[in-house]
Amino acid sequence: MAAFLVRRLLQMLLVTIVAAICSYTLLYISPGGPIDTLLAERQNSGANRISQDDIQRVIERFELDLYMPVRFSRWLLGWPKAPIFGSLGSDWVVGCTTPGKVRLRYPDGRVEIVEEGCENTVTLAELEGRKVSGGVISGDFGESQVMLRGRPVTDLIGSRLPYTLYLMGGSIVLALLIGVPIGVYSAVKQYSRFDYTMTTITFIGSSLPSFVFGIFAILIFSVLAKQAGLPYLPSGDAVGVRNYVIPLLGEIQAGSFFDRFLRVLMPCGVLTFINLAGWSRFVRSSMLEVLSQDYVRTARAKGVSERMVILKHALRNSLIPFVTLLAGVLASLFGGALIVETVFNWPGLGRLYIDALGRNDYNVANALLLINVVLLLVGILITDILYTVVDPRIRLG
Repeated sequence: MAAFLVRRLLQMLLVTIVAAICSYTLLYISPGGPIDTLLAERQNSGANRISQDDIQRVIERFELDLYMPVRFSRWLLGWPKAPIFGSLGSDWVVGCTTPGKVRLRYPDGRVEIVEEGCENTVTLAELEGRKVSGGVISGDFGESQVMLRGRPVTDLIGSRLPYTLYLMGGSIVLALLIGVPIGVYSAVKQYSRFDYTMTTITFIGSSLPSFVFGIFAILIFSVLAKQAGLPYLPSGDAVGVRNYVIPLLGEIQAGSFFDRFLRVLMPCGVLTFINLAGWSRFVRSSMLEVLSQDYVRTARAKGVSERMVILKHALRNSLIPFVTLLAGVLASLFGGALIVETVFNWPGLGRLYIDALGRNDYNVANALLLINVVLLLVGILITDILYTVVDPRIRLG
């Protein structure tokens, strides 16, 4: 077991580093960027040109005068601190608006700047004055550059995390409590009216995208119900900004527990239905395969009650493939549902990721991507350990 955990932890570390490199590089080469964002802001304000000073400020704030490997190392490891690579005694190109024209030399432990014809050089004082994060490895994801400029990314994530946790946590728990019994009962009552009904419902839930259910939920339970004078649900947001009146329920105080409860019902219901549809179908298929095994027929032939056959012999073995699906639960619990949170204007991490990509806030987007990768790997490790709990015959070596 110890050897297995050590091997898996080393593999997880390698995968995390590769994922960090890929995500950072993809966002680095993606269209748009700080300069384009600045130009768009100037055009929206009526100015068609941006000054060299504005460009230089953007370059310094985003450290665009440093080559990407140096920036990536700073983001991931918090190293090198300024002055750059001083402890290695080597010559490293730092760059400027004309890359490759400025070098930092470190002969005999001394630091000096050698200018090679660059108009906007990077001085040692500028490098030493820059605030360098401690790196992702120490839990410092840097600062938000657009959405909350100058604020730590961890503060932004921490403010959105509670909304995602109780939305995703509630939907996952409900889907498990409802979906697993439905899948088991459908398998036991194969080809019954209940089985046909649930099969139809789960096929619909598995085939249609989540935004369709979200739009239909808003249309039915918010718009049409309100027009008909029936009790309705708020169409979006996690907290109301003003009091409102719902028929039969009376006046709802904005920000109250009841207000928050009513607003979470629709997004939580949509996510529960989508998860329930897939998980119940998976449990049904796994259960049908187990029920046809010889040991189940032997248990029935020995006179074991049907309830014990289902719960003790069949259900436990049918959950082995289902445990594989739970590997992504931890990541989805943190990452949220991108589409559903956007449709219902839910201020969770999924909506935060969409906003960060749309506004080119790369520190926030990179942080969310990397955290999801780490949580997915941890979920896979927990899943492998759970195999030994569900099936004692499995040993980790």
